[in-house]
Amino acid sequence: MPSHLHSAFGSDSFGRRAESFARFFGTPRFLLGQTVIVVLWIVVNALGFAFKWDPYPFILLNLMFSLQAAYAAPLILLAQTRQADRDKAMSEADTAHRESLALAALQRQEIAQRETAQLRELLDLNTRLTEEVQRLTAEIHSTVVRRPLGDS
Repeated sequence: MPSHLHSAFGSDSFGRRAESFARFFGTPRFLLGQTVIVVLWIVVNALGFAFKWDPYPFILLNLMFSLQAAYAAPLILLAQTRQADRDKAMSEADTAHRESLALAALQRQEIAQRETAQLRELLDLNTRLTEEVQRLTAEIHSTVVRRPLGDS
């Protein structure tokens, strides 16, 4: 894997896992699952089933959200940085590809211009030769027509 896609932590597996995690955070499945857990947490603690491990105002729940945010934000930033690096690499590769295509097109155009010039030269030579053949044919014809029939 290209070095620009490796994470600052030295291992690309951490970066791949961070990207997977960041992608999961944006899914409806995650949002729905988190909503269900929060609702259950509040119901269990507000209604007092079993024992209240996090009574109102749900400080432990707030702490869990803070912990989640503390890890989610840097992981999402890492994933965005890696994506930006990939985008940059793709952009550079695309630019290089377009430049090579443009160079190849210029080379083909130069070849076509050289071949066109050669064809014009050949056409001019052919025209001169045709004119010379026509002149010689006329000369031969006039020489043959001038002779009397008995002369051979």
